[in-house]
Amino acid sequence: MRRIALIATAGVVVVVFGVAQLVLPGVAAQSLRDRLGHSGEVLKVQVEAFPAIELLWHHADRVVVRMRRYRSSTGHLGSLLADARDVGSLDASSAELDAGLLTLRDAALRKRGDQLTGSARVTEADLRAALPILDSVQPVASSSGQLTLRGTATAFGVTATVDATVAAVSGQLIVQPNIPLGGLATITAFANPHVEVQDVGASTAPGGFSVSARGRLR
Repeated sequence: MRRIALIATAGVVVVVFGVAQLVLPGVAAQSLRDRLGHSGEVLKVQVEAFPAIELLWHHADRVVVRMRRYRSSTGHLGSLLADARDVGSLDASSAELDAGLLTLRDAALRKRGDQLTGSARVTEADLRAALPILDSVQPVASSSGQLTLRGTATAFGVTATVDATVAAVSGQLIVQPNIPLGGLATITAFANPHVEVQDVGASTAPGGFSVSARGRLR
């Protein structure tokens, strides 16, 4: 009798885990889709976990997100990255990413463990929309984990060309004009306590340039 009870209990456990494996990934994917849908147009969300019961503790083996467009501040992006700390593998992309002042194209993010890699395309049209005084911006050097951008701007009838260094400093992404006392005009482009930016690079592309960055979750 005791043996029959043990077999029955084991059977119930197997059924419960089986149902969880079938149901929980879909529930988690729908929850993430709803959350992202408040800020853009979602094309695909896929969540994988084995055993699926780990999703109850916000752990997942793999998450895939595909979006047509996404609108968010850098602070909100950092919060989403922090939430992804317990995801083993993350592949996310958005054809259009509106990060506030600037719109990025073909943005992609890849996470493996605590390592992050990201890339995006910046068009001159989007740059001019963000800063109308800019005539053009192009990367002129990319090495040692930092890059140099050369921008031409026109204001009050005067056109000037200035180089600026984009680099990872103390885990933050900063932009500093290469001019005397340029340190006084340093801009923090990205800073989040959960993300450490390690290096950044760029290359020319039709109509603008492509940027890439590497970092890790803290």
